[in-house]
Amino acid sequence: MRMRNKYRKPTTFRCNAGSRCSTSAVVWSLVGCFFMFQLYTLVRQKDRLGGEIQFRVSNHPQFHELEQVEEENIQIPPPRKRSPRAAKRKPRRPTTLIDEFLDENSQIRHVFFPQKLAIDPMKDTANDSYYFYPGRIWLDTDGNPIQAHGGGILFDEKSRTYYWYGEYKDGPTYHAHKRGVARVDIIGVGCYSSNDLWKWKNEGLVLAAEKANETHDLHKSNVLERPKVIYNDHTGKYVMWMHIDDVNYTKASVGVAISDYPTGPFDYLYSKRPHEFDSRDMTIFKDDDGVAYLIYSSDDNSELHIGPLTEDYLDVTNTVRRILVGQHREAPALFKHEGTYYMITSGCTGWAPNEALGHAAESVMGPWEFMGNPCAGGNKVSRLTTFFAQSTSVLPVPGFTGSFIFMADRWNPADLRDSRYVWLPLIVGGPADRPLDYNFGFPLWSRVSIYWHRKWKLPQGWSGWKRI
Repeated sequence: MRMRNKYRKPTTFRCNAGSRCSTSAVVWSLVGCFFMFQLYTLVRQKDRLGGEIQFRVSNHPQFHELEQVEEENIQIPPPRKRSPRAAKRKPRRPTTLIDEFLDENSQIRHVFFPQKLAIDPMKDTANDSYYFYPGRIWLDTDGNPIQAHGGGILFDEKSRTYYWYGEYKDGPTYHAHKRGVARVDIIGVGCYSSNDLWKWKNEGLVLAAEKANETHDLHKSNVLERPKVIYNDHTGKYVMWMHIDDVNYTKASVGVAISDYPTGPFDYLYSKRPHEFDSRDMTIFKDDDGVAYLIYSSDDNSELHIGPLTEDYLDVTNTVRRILVGQHREAPALFKHEGTYYMITSGCTGWAPNEALGHAAESVMGPWEFMGNPCAGGNKVSRLTTFFAQSTSVLPVPGFTGSFIFMADRWNPADLRDSRYVWLPLIVGGPADRPLDYNFGFPLWSRVSIYWHRKWKLPQGWSGWKRI
Protein backbone atom coordinates (compact mmCIF):
# COMPACT_ATOMS: atom_id res chain seq x y z
CA MET A 1 0.00 0.00 0.00
CA ARG A 2 1.22 3.47 -0.85
CA MET A 3 1.53 5.61 2.34
CA ARG A 4 0.91 9.33 2.50
CA ASN A 5 3.66 11.56 3.97
CA LYS A 6 1.99 13.65 6.70
CA TYR A 7 4.87 16.18 6.68
CA ARG A 8 4.48 16.94 3.00
CA LYS A 9 2.84 20.28 2.18
CA PRO A 10 -0.09 20.16 -0.23
CA THR A 11 0.64 21.39 -3.74
CA THR A 12 -1.56 24.35 -4.63
CA PHE A 13 -2.04 26.80 -7.45
CA ARG A 14 -3.72 30.19 -7.73
CA CYS A 15 -7.22 30.28 -9.24
CA ASN A 16 -8.79 33.14 -11.18
CA ALA A 17 -10.73 34.35 -8.13
CA GLY A 18 -7.58 34.48 -6.06
CA SER A 19 -8.47 31.46 -3.93
CA ARG A 20 -6.15 28.51 -3.36
CA CYS A 21 -7.45 25.14 -4.69
CA SER A 22 -6.18 21.72 -3.91
CA THR A 23 -4.70 19.84 -6.87
CA SER A 24 -6.15 16.58 -5.57
CA ALA A 25 -9.65 18.08 -5.46
CA VAL A 26 -9.38 19.22 -9.06
CA VAL A 27 -7.99 15.86 -10.17
CA TRP A 28 -10.74 13.92 -8.42
CA SER A 29 -13.35 16.22 -9.93
CA LEU A 30 -12.00 15.50 -13.39
CA VAL A 31 -11.91 11.76 -12.64
CA GLY A 32 -15.51 11.93 -11.44
CA CYS A 33 -16.60 13.69 -14.62
CA PHE A 34 -14.75 11.10 -16.69
CA PHE A 35 -16.44 8.21 -14.92
CA MET A 36 -19.87 9.83 -15.24
CA PHE A 37 -19.29 10.18 -18.96
CA GLN A 38 -18.18 6.55 -19.17
CA LEU A 39 -21.27 5.44 -17.27
CA TYR A 40 -23.52 7.41 -19.60
CA THR A 41 -21.78 5.90 -22.64
CA LEU A 42 -21.98 2.37 -21.27
CA VAL A 43 -25.67 2.66 -20.44
CA ARG A 44 -26.46 4.07 -23.89
CA GLN A 45 -24.45 1.31 -25.60
CA LYS A 46 -25.98 -1.34 -23.35
CA ASP A 47 -29.51 -0.18 -24.12
CA ARG A 48 -28.80 -0.03 -27.83
CA LEU A 49 -27.06 -3.41 -27.98
CA GLY A 50 -29.59 -5.08 -25.73
CA GLY A 51 -32.46 -3.69 -27.80
CA GLU A 52 -30.91 -4.98 -31.03
CA ILE A 53 -30.37 -8.47 -29.63
CA GLN A 54 -33.80 -8.60 -28.03
CA PHE A 55 -35.38 -7.64 -31.36
CA ARG A 56 -33.46 -10.22 -33.36
CA VAL A 57 -34.25 -13.08 -30.99
CA SER A 58 -37.76 -12.34 -29.80
CA ASN A 59 -39.13 -11.10 -33.12
CA HIS A 60 -39.75 -14.72 -34.09
CA PRO A 61 -43.18 -15.69 -32.66
CA GLN A 62 -42.08 -19.16 -31.58
CA PHE A 63 -39.15 -17.76 -29.65
CA HIS A 64 -41.48 -15.27 -28.04
CA GLU A 65 -43.52 -18.28 -26.92
CA LEU A 66 -40.43 -19.99 -25.48
CA GLU A 67 -39.58 -16.84 -23.51
CA GLN A 68 -42.89 -16.97 -21.67
CA VAL A 69 -42.34 -17.94 -18.04
CA GLU A 70 -44.05 -21.26 -17.33
CA GLU A 71 -44.77 -21.85 -13.65
CA GLU A 72 -44.93 -25.28 -12.04
CA ASN A 73 -46.49 -26.24 -8.73
CA ILE A 74 -45.23 -29.46 -7.12
CA GLN A 75 -47.03 -30.47 -3.95
CA ILE A 76 -45.03 -32.16 -1.19
CA PRO A 77 -46.94 -35.26 -0.01
CA PRO A 78 -47.97 -35.55 3.65
CA PRO A 79 -45.32 -37.13 5.91
CA ARG A 80 -45.44 -40.85 6.56
CA LYS A 81 -46.89 -41.92 9.85
CA ARG A 82 -44.42 -42.62 12.68
CA SER A 83 -44.84 -44.18 16.09
CA PRO A 84 -45.22 -41.70 19.00
CA ARG A 85 -42.00 -43.07 20.53
CA ALA A 86 -40.00 -42.47 17.33
CA ALA A 87 -41.43 -38.97 16.94
CA LYS A 88 -40.53 -38.10 20.51
CA ARG A 89 -37.02 -39.54 20.24
CA LYS A 90 -36.18 -37.73 16.99
CA PRO A 91 -38.57 -35.00 15.83
CA ARG A 92 -39.02 -34.93 12.09
CA ARG A 93 -37.65 -31.92 10.25
CA PRO A 94 -39.76 -30.46 7.45
CA THR A 95 -39.44 -32.35 4.17
CA THR A 96 -38.21 -30.37 1.16
CA LEU A 97 -38.59 -30.97 -2.56
CA ILE A 98 -34.90 -31.82 -2.73
CA ASP A 99 -35.47 -34.51 -0.08
CA GLU A 100 -38.29 -35.90 -2.20
CA PHE A 101 -36.10 -35.81 -5.29
CA LEU A 102 -33.32 -37.80 -3.59
CA ASP A 103 -35.72 -40.27 -1.95
CA GLU A 104 -36.12 -43.24 -4.27
CA ASN A 105 -39.29 -44.22 -2.35
CA SER A 106 -40.88 -40.77 -2.58
CA GLN A 107 -44.59 -40.67 -3.37
CA ILE A 108 -43.91 -38.04 -6.04
CA ARG A 109 -40.90 -39.74 -7.64
CA HIS A 110 -42.86 -39.95 -10.90
CA VAL A 111 -42.77 -36.15 -11.08
CA PHE A 112 -38.98 -36.14 -11.38
CA PHE A 113 -38.52 -39.49 -13.14
CA PRO A 114 -41.71 -40.31 -15.11
CA GLN A 115 -41.81 -43.95 -16.17
CA LYS A 116 -44.97 -44.38 -18.23
CA LEU A 117 -44.25 -41.73 -20.84
CA ALA A 118 -41.17 -41.59 -23.05
CA ILE A 119 -39.90 -39.61 -26.03
CA ASP A 120 -40.13 -42.21 -28.79
CA PRO A 121 -39.28 -40.77 -32.22
CA MET A 122 -40.38 -43.99 -33.95
CA LYS A 123 -43.89 -44.03 -32.45
CA ASP A 124 -44.84 -40.47 -31.55
CA THR A 125 -47.74 -39.06 -33.53
CA ALA A 126 -47.54 -35.90 -35.55
CA ASN A 127 -48.80 -33.86 -32.60
CA ASP A 128 -45.81 -34.92 -30.48
CA SER A 129 -43.16 -34.97 -33.18
CA TYR A 130 -40.02 -32.95 -32.47
CA TYR A 131 -41.14 -31.98 -28.97
CA PHE A 132 -38.64 -32.13 -26.13
CA TYR A 133 -39.98 -33.29 -22.75
CA PRO A 134 -37.37 -32.48 -20.08
CA GLY A 135 -36.99 -35.34 -17.62
CA ARG A 136 -38.73 -38.05 -19.65
CA ILE A 137 -37.03 -41.22 -20.85
CA TRP A 138 -35.60 -40.52 -24.32
CA LEU A 139 -35.45 -43.49 -26.69
CA ASP A 140 -33.14 -43.94 -29.66
CA THR A 141 -34.29 -45.23 -33.03
CA ASP A 142 -33.92 -48.81 -31.78
CA GLY A 143 -36.33 -48.13 -28.91
CA ASN A 144 -33.69 -48.15 -26.15
CA PRO A 145 -33.01 -45.35 -23.64
CA ILE A 146 -30.24 -43.04 -24.83
CA GLN A 147 -27.03 -43.46 -22.81
CA ALA A 148 -25.02 -40.26 -23.32
CA HIS A 149 -24.77 -38.72 -19.86
CA GLY A 150 -22.52 -35.76 -19.05
CA GLY A 151 -21.94 -35.37 -22.75
CA GLY A 152 -21.77 -32.88 -25.56
CA ILE A 153 -22.69 -32.56 -29.23
CA LEU A 154 -20.42 -32.15 -32.27
CA PHE A 155 -21.71 -31.02 -35.65
CA ASP A 156 -19.63 -32.73 -38.32
CA GLU A 157 -19.47 -30.67 -41.51
CA LYS A 158 -18.20 -33.60 -43.57
CA SER A 159 -21.26 -35.76 -42.95
CA ARG A 160 -23.63 -32.86 -42.14
CA THR A 161 -24.60 -34.77 -39.00
CA TYR A 162 -24.85 -34.13 -35.27
CA TYR A 163 -23.01 -36.55 -32.97
CA TRP A 164 -23.92 -36.81 -29.30
CA TYR A 165 -21.21 -38.29 -27.07
CA GLY A 166 -21.65 -39.16 -23.41
CA GLU A 167 -21.14 -41.62 -20.58
CA TYR A 168 -22.69 -45.02 -21.28
CA LYS A 169 -24.12 -46.00 -17.89
CA ASP A 170 -26.27 -49.01 -18.72
CA GLY A 171 -25.02 -51.02 -15.76
CA PRO A 172 -25.90 -51.60 -12.09
CA THR A 173 -25.44 -48.74 -9.60
CA TYR A 174 -23.50 -49.55 -6.46
CA HIS A 175 -21.17 -48.07 -3.83
CA ALA A 176 -17.54 -49.22 -3.94
CA HIS A 177 -17.31 -48.80 -0.16
CA LYS A 178 -19.39 -47.42 2.70
CA ARG A 179 -18.40 -43.78 2.09
CA GLY A 180 -18.12 -44.10 -1.67
CA VAL A 181 -20.42 -42.21 -4.03
CA ALA A 182 -22.92 -44.00 -6.21
CA ARG A 183 -21.23 -45.28 -9.36
CA VAL A 184 -21.47 -47.51 -12.41
CA ASP A 185 -18.44 -49.39 -13.69
CA ILE A 186 -16.91 -47.88 -16.82
CA ILE A 187 -18.62 -49.27 -19.90
CA GLY A 188 -17.42 -46.64 -22.34
CA VAL A 189 -18.41 -43.58 -24.31
CA GLY A 190 -21.65 -43.86 -26.24
CA CYS A 191 -22.25 -42.07 -29.54
CA TYR A 192 -25.53 -41.20 -31.25
CA SER A 193 -26.10 -39.51 -34.62
CA SER A 194 -28.93 -37.27 -35.79
CA ASN A 195 -29.91 -34.81 -38.50
CA ASP A 196 -32.59 -33.04 -36.47
CA LEU A 197 -31.47 -33.24 -32.78
CA TRP A 198 -34.58 -35.30 -31.95
CA LYS A 199 -34.23 -38.72 -33.60
CA TRP A 200 -30.98 -40.32 -32.48
CA LYS A 201 -29.37 -43.45 -33.94
CA ASN A 202 -27.10 -45.49 -31.68
CA GLU A 203 -23.62 -45.66 -33.23
CA GLY A 204 -22.33 -47.91 -30.44
CA LEU A 205 -19.42 -47.49 -28.07
CA VAL A 206 -16.74 -45.31 -29.66
CA LEU A 207 -14.39 -45.77 -26.70
CA ALA A 208 -14.81 -48.96 -24.69
CA ALA A 209 -13.66 -49.92 -21.20
CA GLU A 210 -10.59 -52.06 -20.59
CA LYS A 211 -11.71 -55.29 -18.94
CA ALA A 212 -8.46 -57.18 -18.41
CA ASN A 213 -5.70 -54.69 -17.57
CA GLU A 214 -6.40 -53.40 -14.05
CA THR A 215 -3.69 -50.73 -14.36
CA HIS A 216 -5.30 -49.14 -17.41
CA ASP A 217 -7.07 -45.78 -17.02
CA LEU A 218 -10.16 -47.23 -18.66
CA HIS A 219 -10.38 -50.33 -16.48
CA LYS A 220 -13.99 -50.80 -15.45
CA SER A 221 -13.17 -50.10 -11.78
CA ASN A 222 -12.11 -46.51 -12.55
CA VAL A 223 -14.07 -43.38 -13.50
CA LEU A 224 -14.71 -41.87 -16.94
CA GLU A 225 -16.88 -38.75 -16.99
CA ARG A 226 -17.93 -35.83 -19.21
CA PRO A 227 -16.44 -36.85 -22.59
CA LYS A 228 -16.33 -34.06 -25.18
CA VAL A 229 -15.24 -34.32 -28.84
CA ILE A 230 -13.97 -31.58 -31.17
CA TYR A 231 -12.64 -31.73 -34.73
CA ASN A 232 -9.17 -30.48 -35.64
CA ASP A 233 -9.21 -28.75 -39.02
CA HIS A 234 -5.41 -28.98 -39.40
CA THR A 235 -4.91 -32.68 -38.66
CA GLY A 236 -8.32 -33.98 -39.76
CA LYS A 237 -8.64 -35.85 -36.46
CA TYR A 238 -11.50 -36.09 -33.99
CA VAL A 239 -10.16 -35.52 -30.49
CA MET A 240 -11.89 -36.58 -27.29
CA TRP A 241 -11.14 -35.17 -23.85
CA MET A 242 -12.62 -36.61 -20.67
CA HIS A 243 -12.31 -36.68 -16.88
CA ILE A 244 -10.32 -39.74 -15.74
CA ASP A 245 -10.24 -40.79 -12.09
CA ASP A 246 -9.95 -43.73 -9.73
CA VAL A 247 -12.74 -45.06 -7.56
CA ASN A 248 -11.84 -42.63 -4.74
CA TYR A 249 -11.48 -39.59 -7.05
CA THR A 250 -7.82 -39.07 -6.12
CA LYS A 251 -6.29 -39.40 -9.61
CA ALA A 252 -8.10 -36.22 -10.77
CA SER A 253 -6.81 -36.18 -14.35
CA VAL A 254 -7.88 -35.62 -17.93
CA GLY A 255 -7.72 -38.28 -20.62
CA VAL A 256 -7.20 -37.86 -24.37
CA ALA A 257 -8.32 -40.10 -27.24
CA ILE A 258 -8.21 -39.68 -31.03
CA SER A 259 -10.00 -41.04 -34.09
CA ASP A 260 -10.17 -40.62 -37.86
CA TYR A 261 -13.96 -40.77 -37.81
CA PRO A 262 -16.68 -39.23 -35.63
CA THR A 263 -18.11 -42.70 -34.97
CA GLY A 264 -14.74 -44.03 -33.85
CA PRO A 265 -13.19 -46.18 -32.77
CA PHE A 266 -11.19 -43.75 -30.65
CA ASP A 267 -7.68 -44.72 -29.61
CA TYR A 268 -6.94 -43.82 -26.00
CA LEU A 269 -3.61 -41.99 -25.72
CA TYR A 270 -2.88 -41.05 -22.10
CA SER A 271 -4.01 -39.23 -18.97
CA LYS A 272 -2.37 -36.41 -17.06
CA ARG A 273 -2.97 -33.65 -14.56
CA PRO A 274 -3.17 -30.54 -16.75
CA HIS A 275 -0.70 -27.84 -15.82
CA GLU A 276 0.19 -30.14 -12.89
CA PHE A 277 -3.12 -29.33 -11.18
CA ASP A 278 -5.87 -31.72 -10.13
CA SER A 279 -8.73 -31.81 -12.64
CA ARG A 280 -12.26 -33.12 -12.23
CA ASP A 281 -15.36 -31.79 -14.02
CA MET A 282 -14.20 -30.40 -17.36
CA THR A 283 -15.20 -29.35 -20.85
CA ILE A 284 -13.63 -28.35 -24.16
CA PHE A 285 -14.38 -25.17 -26.09
CA LYS A 286 -13.34 -24.50 -29.69
CA ASP A 287 -13.26 -20.81 -30.60
CA ASP A 288 -14.04 -19.25 -33.99
CA ASP A 289 -10.33 -18.95 -34.81
CA GLY A 290 -9.80 -22.69 -34.32
CA VAL A 291 -8.02 -22.37 -30.96
CA ALA A 292 -9.40 -24.88 -28.45
CA TYR A 293 -9.45 -24.51 -24.66
CA LEU A 294 -9.66 -26.86 -21.70
CA ILE A 295 -11.76 -25.69 -18.75
CA TYR A 296 -11.67 -27.77 -15.58
CA SER A 297 -12.48 -27.67 -11.85
CA SER A 298 -9.34 -27.70 -9.74
CA ASP A 299 -7.91 -27.21 -6.26
CA ASP A 300 -10.47 -29.62 -4.79
CA ASN A 301 -13.21 -28.01 -6.91
CA SER A 302 -12.71 -24.60 -5.29
CA GLU A 303 -11.88 -22.86 -8.59
CA LEU A 304 -11.82 -23.29 -12.36
CA HIS A 305 -8.77 -23.28 -14.60
CA ILE A 306 -8.75 -22.44 -18.30
CA GLY A 307 -6.00 -22.67 -20.89
CA PRO A 308 -5.47 -23.20 -24.64
CA LEU A 309 -4.64 -26.57 -26.16
CA THR A 310 -1.76 -27.24 -28.52
CA GLU A 311 -2.40 -26.88 -32.25
CA ASP A 312 -3.15 -30.61 -32.62
CA TYR A 313 -5.52 -30.53 -29.58
CA LEU A 314 -3.63 -33.41 -27.97
CA ASP A 315 -2.17 -31.53 -24.99
CA VAL A 316 -2.38 -28.31 -23.03
CA THR A 317 0.07 -25.45 -23.45
CA ASN A 318 1.92 -23.79 -20.59
CA THR A 319 -0.65 -20.99 -20.45
CA VAL A 320 -3.32 -21.25 -17.77
CA ARG A 321 -5.57 -18.84 -15.90
CA ARG A 322 -7.33 -19.38 -12.56
CA ILE A 323 -10.92 -18.14 -12.61
CA LEU A 324 -13.85 -18.14 -10.17
CA VAL A 325 -11.32 -18.63 -7.37
CA GLY A 326 -12.94 -19.77 -4.13
CA GLN A 327 -16.38 -20.07 -5.76
CA HIS A 328 -16.57 -23.92 -5.73
CA ARG A 329 -18.06 -24.33 -9.20
CA GLU A 330 -18.09 -27.36 -11.49
CA ALA A 331 -19.83 -28.74 -14.61
CA PRO A 332 -18.75 -25.80 -16.85
CA ALA A 333 -20.64 -25.30 -20.13
CA LEU A 334 -19.05 -22.63 -22.34
CA PHE A 335 -20.48 -20.88 -25.41
CA LYS A 336 -19.99 -17.68 -27.38
CA HIS A 337 -22.37 -15.08 -28.77
CA GLU A 338 -21.47 -11.96 -30.75
CA GLY A 339 -17.93 -11.76 -29.41
CA THR A 340 -18.85 -12.36 -25.77
CA TYR A 341 -18.05 -15.59 -23.94
CA TYR A 342 -20.65 -17.08 -21.62
CA MET A 343 -20.47 -19.96 -19.18
CA ILE A 344 -23.00 -21.84 -17.06
CA THR A 345 -21.66 -23.63 -13.97
CA SER A 346 -22.97 -25.75 -11.13
CA GLY A 347 -22.25 -25.85 -7.43
CA CYS A 348 -20.47 -28.81 -5.83
CA THR A 349 -23.06 -31.00 -4.08
CA GLY A 350 -22.37 -34.48 -5.46
CA TRP A 351 -25.38 -36.05 -7.18
CA ALA A 352 -27.78 -33.58 -5.50
CA PRO A 353 -28.96 -30.70 -7.72
CA ASN A 354 -28.05 -27.10 -6.92
CA GLU A 355 -28.23 -23.57 -8.27
CA ALA A 356 -26.77 -22.77 -11.68
CA LEU A 357 -24.86 -19.54 -12.17
CA GLY A 358 -24.08 -17.62 -15.33
CA HIS A 359 -20.76 -15.93 -16.09
CA ALA A 360 -19.55 -13.71 -18.94
CA ALA A 361 -16.24 -12.39 -20.26
CA GLU A 362 -14.90 -10.35 -23.14
CA SER A 363 -11.91 -12.73 -23.35
CA VAL A 364 -12.10 -16.48 -22.93
CA MET A 365 -9.18 -16.21 -20.51
CA GLY A 366 -11.10 -13.77 -18.33
CA PRO A 367 -11.72 -11.96 -16.16
CA TRP A 368 -15.10 -13.67 -15.82
CA GLU A 369 -18.00 -11.70 -14.42
CA PHE A 370 -20.82 -13.12 -12.31
CA MET A 371 -24.28 -12.88 -13.95
CA GLY A 372 -26.53 -14.58 -11.40
CA ASN A 373 -28.99 -17.46 -11.73
CA PRO A 374 -30.20 -17.76 -15.35
CA CYS A 375 -33.16 -20.07 -14.62
CA ALA A 376 -36.68 -18.72 -15.22
CA GLY A 377 -40.03 -20.37 -14.61
CA GLY A 378 -40.88 -23.56 -12.76
CA ASN A 379 -40.98 -22.80 -9.05
CA LYS A 380 -38.54 -21.31 -6.56
CA VAL A 381 -37.01 -24.66 -5.60
CA SER A 382 -36.63 -25.80 -9.21
CA ARG A 383 -34.95 -22.51 -10.12
CA LEU A 384 -32.53 -22.98 -7.21
CA THR A 385 -31.77 -26.54 -8.36
CA THR A 386 -31.40 -25.88 -12.12
CA PHE A 387 -34.73 -27.67 -12.60
CA PHE A 388 -33.31 -30.63 -10.66
CA ALA A 389 -30.46 -31.02 -13.16
CA GLN A 390 -26.81 -30.13 -13.79
CA SER A 391 -25.26 -28.37 -16.77
CA THR A 392 -23.19 -30.31 -19.28
CA SER A 393 -23.20 -28.32 -22.56
CA VAL A 394 -24.80 -25.44 -24.49
CA LEU A 395 -25.66 -25.94 -28.15
CA PRO A 396 -26.32 -23.05 -30.59
CA VAL A 397 -29.50 -23.24 -32.69
CA PRO A 398 -28.40 -22.53 -36.28
CA GLY A 399 -30.17 -19.73 -38.06
CA PHE A 400 -31.50 -18.01 -34.93
CA THR A 401 -29.10 -15.51 -33.40
CA GLY A 402 -29.06 -15.58 -29.61
CA SER A 403 -30.89 -18.90 -29.28
CA PHE A 404 -29.32 -22.01 -27.75
CA ILE A 405 -30.20 -25.37 -26.23
CA PHE A 406 -29.18 -25.77 -22.61
CA MET A 407 -28.19 -29.42 -22.09
CA ALA A 408 -28.28 -30.80 -18.56
CA ASP A 409 -28.41 -34.13 -16.72
CA ARG A 410 -30.99 -35.02 -14.11
CA TRP A 411 -28.93 -37.51 -12.13
CA ASN A 412 -30.61 -40.49 -10.49
CA PRO A 413 -28.12 -41.66 -7.83
CA ALA A 414 -30.35 -44.65 -6.97
CA ASP A 415 -30.10 -45.93 -10.55
CA LEU A 416 -27.64 -43.93 -12.63
CA ARG A 417 -28.56 -45.62 -15.88
CA ASP A 418 -32.03 -44.08 -15.44
CA SER A 419 -30.65 -40.53 -15.23
CA ARG A 420 -32.56 -38.21 -17.53
CA TYR A 421 -31.82 -35.38 -19.94
CA VAL A 422 -33.12 -31.86 -19.42
CA TRP A 423 -32.90 -29.83 -22.62
CA LEU A 424 -34.34 -26.31 -22.40
CA PRO A 425 -34.28 -23.13 -24.50
CA LEU A 426 -31.53 -20.71 -23.53
CA ILE A 427 -31.96 -17.17 -24.84
CA VAL A 428 -29.31 -14.44 -24.92
CA GLY A 429 -31.14 -11.13 -25.14
CA GLY A 430 -32.04 -7.99 -23.25
CA PRO A 431 -29.82 -5.75 -21.13
CA ALA A 432 -27.81 -7.22 -18.30
CA ASP A 433 -29.41 -6.58 -14.93
CA ARG A 434 -26.25 -6.71 -12.81
CA PRO A 435 -23.26 -4.32 -12.64
CA LEU A 436 -19.74 -5.50 -13.31
CA ASP A 437 -17.69 -7.00 -10.50
CA TYR A 438 -14.25 -5.96 -11.72
CA ASN A 439 -14.95 -2.82 -13.74
CA PHE A 440 -17.01 0.33 -13.47
CA GLY A 441 -20.59 0.41 -14.76
CA PHE A 442 -22.75 -2.17 -16.52
CA PRO A 443 -21.53 -4.72 -19.08
CA LEU A 444 -22.18 -4.50 -22.81
CA TRP A 445 -23.24 -8.12 -23.01
CA SER A 446 -26.80 -9.35 -22.72
CA ARG A 447 -28.73 -11.29 -20.15
CA VAL A 448 -28.80 -15.11 -20.32
CA SER A 449 -32.09 -16.86 -19.51
CA ILE A 450 -32.93 -20.58 -19.34
CA TYR A 451 -36.69 -21.05 -19.59
CA TRP A 452 -38.52 -23.99 -18.05
CA HIS A 453 -41.06 -25.77 -20.26
CA ARG A 454 -42.73 -29.14 -19.71
CA LYS A 455 -42.96 -29.46 -23.48
CA TRP A 456 -41.27 -27.45 -26.23
CA LYS A 457 -39.72 -27.70 -29.66
CA LEU A 458 -37.41 -25.74 -31.91
CA PRO A 459 -39.03 -23.13 -34.18
CA GLN A 460 -40.14 -24.11 -37.64
CA GLY A 461 -37.58 -23.25 -40.28
CA TRP A 462 -34.46 -23.85 -38.18
CA SER A 463 -31.68 -25.37 -40.26
CA GLY A 464 -29.90 -28.28 -38.67
CA TRP A 465 -27.29 -28.31 -41.39
CA LYS A 466 -25.74 -24.94 -40.76
CA ARG A 467 -22.45 -24.66 -38.95
CA ILE A 468 -22.83 -24.31 -35.16
